[in-house]
Amino acid sequence: HSLSAQHIEKIAGIQLHALSERLARIDLHLDVSGAALLELAKVGFDPVFGARPLKRAIQQRIENPLSKLLLEGKFLPGVVISVNVDPIRAPGEFTFTPTAKPVEA
Repeated sequence: HSLSAQHIEKIAGIQLHALSERLARIDLHLDVSGAALLELAKVGFDPVFGARPLKRAIQQRIENPLSKLLLEGKFLPGVVISVNVDPIRAPGEFTFTPTAKPVEA
């Protein structure tokens, strides 16, 4: 049976969780908005290939720009990197914003 949009979103969430775990090793934390997850699911789905293009979409749209920002020193250890997309102002363009790490109870 074919994959639904919900399946693709779930797969994207799993792959982003793996990225979050890698970032946690250097004390950085990832917070991906629902809009960004939807955009990844949209660009990472192909009716013929299913979710196969998703990994490439995550690499090109999230990992590569994020790596460049990390190398430029834009994010200090201990911050949460909020990943978002504005479908109105910049459709398909992801933003990476540092925010304070939430205090753990």
